[in-house]
Amino acid sequence: MIDLILYNGNIHTLSHTHGTVQALAIAGDRIVAVGDNLSVLELAGPKTIKHSLQGLTVIPGLTDAHVHWEWTARGMHSVDVETSTKEEALQRVAEYAAEHQADEWITGRGWAQDFWPDREFPTATDLDSVVADRPVFLQAKSGHAAWVNSAALKLAGISASMPDPEGGQIIRDQEGNPTGILLENAIGLVADLVPSVSPERLAEMMVIAQERAHRAGLTGLHDFDDPSCLRALQIMRERGQLGLRIVKQINKDFLSAALGSGLHSGFGDDWLRIGNLKLFSDGALGPRTALMTEPYENEPDNYGISVLDKETMVELASQASRAGLATTIHAIGDKAVHDVLDAFEIVRQEEMAAGIRPSERRHRIEHVQIIHPDDKHRLAELNIIASMQPIHATSDWKVADRWWGKRSEWAYNPRLQLDQHVHIAFGSDSPIEPIEPILGIHAAVTRQDKENQPDGGWYPDARLTVDETLRGFTKGPAYAAGMEDRLGQLTHGYYADLVVLDKDPYTVEPQALRDLQVLGTMVGGTWRYGELDNMKRRTS
Repeated sequence: MIDLILYNGNIHTLSHTHGTVQALAIAGDRIVAVGDNLSVLELAGPKTIKHSLQGLTVIPGLTDAHVHWEWTARGMHSVDVETSTKEEALQRVAEYAAEHQADEWITGRGWAQDFWPDREFPTATDLDSVVADRPVFLQAKSGHAAWVNSAALKLAGISASMPDPEGGQIIRDQEGNPTGILLENAIGLVADLVPSVSPERLAEMMVIAQERAHRAGLTGLHDFDDPSCLRALQIMRERGQLGLRIVKQINKDFLSAALGSGLHSGFGDDWLRIGNLKLFSDGALGPRTALMTEPYENEPDNYGISVLDKETMVELASQASRAGLATTIHAIGDKAVHDVLDAFEIVRQEEMAAGIRPSERRHRIEHVQIIHPDDKHRLAELNIIASMQPIHATSDWKVADRWWGKRSEWAYNPRLQLDQHVHIAFGSDSPIEPIEPILGIHAAVTRQDKENQPDGGWYPDARLTVDETLRGFTKGPAYAAGMEDRLGQLTHGYYADLVVLDKDPYTVEPQALRDLQVLGTMVGGTWRYGELDNMKRRTS
């Protein structure tokens, strides 16, 4: 029995067979028919609900292919220090601390010294001036640096005599004393001391964050946080609260436990399933720890930080592949991307010898933020998915020009990969950027920030079409998840995961893409945000 028919719509199915249609029919959680109004409406039964879309646009549900979901949910309950000056960040910390006197720690995120006037790293002394009685832990916008106060340094035992951890750095002053800035693996020296929240409390936070995701048009996401996130997601699933399709990656420290439990890519169901092993090869552009082939502009001795050597990447990815688990590796600098490709080349050779096809191990590189021109063909040759975040280009373009110079031609550039038919999966890297795919669509199509800069777009040859971008947020993530036979388009047999928009992204001016409004989000045949009657009122 058909439960619902949506008709009189402008429905972009993203199906090569159907293209744009007027109507679709839903039974349970699946689409059972698409086509013109007459042919679909004649399928209605006596109990079928029929709703006219009154010309509104519908697209497949959007998936964010790179999210730190626990971090996103918890970030909504901490201090936001994404500010234009250090002084404003300190004021926010002081105000938050005053309002949360019972909190044992003060935590937050979002600072980025490159966007402050002096572009200098802040210090523990700065934080001590506003909070000295409790430890403070503030992650950078990139997630690859932390700013802590003296109380946090003391609790972690970080002193002049402590050596840098492997793959990390404790920033020090001229006397060798820690300044309060920790890079890469050094972050864990303090982060591991921050009190955790219970799985039940985290699940409550995620319910709130999920509402925000639905308002943004998201029907699924790929998560990169620790098993604590998985435990909270399982609680949501058991309580019937999970309304997003989640692909959960497994971080390196938990590989042995996962393999010992027999987990592999695709384990689970279509609400909560295992994705890939997640590894880090380097840092990020913000703290200048992304691993580069040539040094950063005006820093002749800085090539970034290698977080994991190539040999270890091969060892872990090979071990995972033999157990049925694909691998995804964070790589931002061009040397990091090169090393990851070298590692995947070896793993692909091993898989070929074992009779394992590339489609059976959907390996990914996360970010591919800058690639050396000599490596631009290798993702295609090795059948590696490029998981990229278009909004990073429009957030980082000034910083990239400052530290990478003319090499930025090869940065944040999905066009290079799409032209070679590489599978692309788009995301936000939330909470590093807002969990708002509409902003990512605007960024990919215009290559301009919210001030419409730079004029004409940053390296405009890298701009994408609306259709290419939508596929990056729909069909691309579905392929990366191994769910392309039921997700990513609106056609017979696919899940009724869809988004209703106030305007057609294919026809509005590119600059207006960022102003598109999500009127409704449906996941599995159920409206998770918006109702059709309300949509009519909002657009009348």
